[in-house]
Amino acid sequence: MNPVILAVAIMLTLSILRVNVVLALFLGAMGGGLAGGLGFDAALAAFTEGLGGGAGIAISYGMLGAFAMAISASKIPQWLAQRIIQQVARTDKSTVIRLSILGSILLMAIASQNLVPVHIAFIPILIPPLLGVFSSLQLDRRAVACTLSFGLIATYLLVPVGFGNIYLTQILAGNLNDNGLNIDPSQMPLAMALPVTGMFVGLLLAVFISYRQPRHYHVDQTALTTTAEDSLVIAPKTVLITLIAIALALGVQLFTHSMAMGAASGFVMMILGGIVNWREADDIFARGVRMMALCGFIMISASGFAEVLRATGDIPVLVAAVESLVYGSKAVAALLMLVVGLLITMGIGSSFSTIPIIATLYVPLALALGFSPLATAAIVGASGALGDAGSPASDSTIGPTAGLNVDGQHDHIRDTVIPTFLHYNLPMILFGWIAAMVL
Repeated sequence: MNPVILAVAIMLTLSILRVNVVLALFLGAMGGGLAGGLGFDAALAAFTEGLGGGAGIAISYGMLGAFAMAISASKIPQWLAQRIIQQVARTDKSTVIRLSILGSILLMAIASQNLVPVHIAFIPILIPPLLGVFSSLQLDRRAVACTLSFGLIATYLLVPVGFGNIYLTQILAGNLNDNGLNIDPSQMPLAMALPVTGMFVGLLLAVFISYRQPRHYHVDQTALTTTAEDSLVIAPKTVLITLIAIALALGVQLFTHSMAMGAASGFVMMILGGIVNWREADDIFARGVRMMALCGFIMISASGFAEVLRATGDIPVLVAAVESLVYGSKAVAALLMLVVGLLITMGIGSSFSTIPIIATLYVPLALALGFSPLATAAIVGASGALGDAGSPASDSTIGPTAGLNVDGQHDHIRDTVIPTFLHYNLPMILFGWIAAMVL
């Protein structure tokens, strides 16, 4: 068995068996490294060396957590949650409320990638206050997890602003051009339209079919009771300063291409504007970093895992095996490239990190088989994104679990990873394959 496939299989199996994701990543990396002939010392050295590759992401997540905690200090997220709770109390139309909640969550997830660039940091702030509402409505949290993952992933795959600008313009288009494919970066959304359509179909299936039925959870009644005296009143100045901080964070991120710098700028603005008391700033910052610490540590471990896979030298072997199997067939080649991309991203946990790995090998193969530039972009872009939903080490699954499992009633693997894998990866393979054939 190819060491890459073995490493991913070990990691996924251990995760499904409820082994901690960080430990599963480490053991999977060691298994793949040993199978790839590295030896234990070399595999451990590669894993350790790779940890540094995730440090920048971890710092960004810590800063985003601090900024999100500062936004929480404004009480605006709690105000939004309270309005939803009061609306639920006023109506018996639970179906309408459920769909309205899911729609609102989807819009927030979309905005977290561009308008309010806090990525997954908004989830542990906004979702926990709503868990009582979810439980009262018997809303299946798997539907919420699928909604959050769709908003986080589909947005950067289609909208070239914020995180989408990084993925589509800098990473995808940049690597395509670096490997000999002359294509305009502005065409990337067109290339990814069909794969994202597959994800949208999966979202509809999850919300309206798979997880439509009520699911029973323990209900905390105290979370559902609000009185007029309890109602939060947000001062206009607070809203204005928060909006300025969000705009500043977005502007700095776009100008510097640094999530950490953008989040830090927004946090400082919240202090200068008086939303965060400077005497409490250190405590709020620390709580924000702690909130995102597990996510950051998993991403650091995933970088070590990815470095071991690269050190084995078997990723090119896996891709070369695909080339030897296609026998000149574009249809078979497209399908196998998508499946291999799924395996690699499932192991690494990051579509952003997968593109540089596969583009070097996929672009020459696609050009040799006669794929058009748009079709090649669709194959590479979809292959990199496949597995982001459904990987235990992906921030697109870690984030939803961080918010939905605060009360211990949502399992990371069974309630986030498996549902998102089934509803997004399978349709995306189909629609990505169609894009490769028709573009």
